[in-house]
Amino acid sequence: MSIITLTSDFGNLDYRVAAVKGKILSLNPEVNIVDITHDIQAFNLIQTSYIVRNAYKYFPKGSIHILSVDSFYNKSRKNIIYKADGSYFLAADNGLLSLIFFDIKPEAIYELTLNNRFDDIIDFTSTDIFVPAAVHLANGGLPEVIGRKIDSAKQLMFPRAVYNESEGMIIGEVTYIDNFGNIISNINKDFFENISKGYSSFTIKFRNLSLSRVFSSHTEVVSDWERETEFHGQSAAIFNDSQLLELTIYKGSKKNGAKSLFGLNVGENIYIEFS
Repeated sequence: MSIITLTSDFGNLDYRVAAVKGKILSLNPEVNIVDITHDIQAFNLIQTSYIVRNAYKYFPKGSIHILSVDSFYNKSRKNIIYKADGSYFLAADNGLLSLIFFDIKPEAIYELTLNNRFDDIIDFTSTDIFVPAAVHLANGGLPEVIGRKIDSAKQLMFPRAVYNESEGMIIGEVTYIDNFGNIISNINKDFFENISKGYSSFTIKFRNLSLSRVFSSHTEVVSDWERETEFHGQSAAIFNDSQLLELTIYKGSKKNGAKSLFGLNVGENIYIEFS
């Protein structure tokens, strides 16, 4: 059974998510529809890229992913298919796919040519363009039938952490805050370890706070499981399962996690000073 996943900034209150699912099922009632999320902040491509990049890898190869974020139709902007890492990704040509695959070269890129005649009326990109294209692929159709192969799509630069050698410091920034209030940075574990080889110690600094150790997981924060409850609320830095530096509160939540207690927002800097 073919899989079509949905990611959007539509939210679940309005009709849009239901409309997309209804259109898919009207074209092929056998398709397996999976929601990744519909709670993306409006037009937030960085947030979308983090979620989709970490989710799509768990789906079977050949899955089709509709990314309806910043996707409102405009004749001057293309809609595209990325064939990448063994699956298909449909989105507006707004740079989102370049953020998801900043380190993976797509196998092919296609400009969708569905409903792009001068007299065609597009009311809703997701139902009028993405869904017919996705169902075509789910039915085993070739992307060349619904799209024109192109050499490149819009590119956006994913914010990268940098190393200031004269200061002995990595400068990163907050790129995502998850449902537990954990603060995820753009400081990659390999980058950190390569820099740290020349130093004996480090301090992670943010706002007016600091940490001097990085754990390998949330549970490593607990040194005595007989007294586990005593560690609730302890602040820590870890490298998460995406191998990114994360600031966390052990068993914190959206209300009392790192976001609320540290007061950091997306875009703010995190520093690692070496000595």
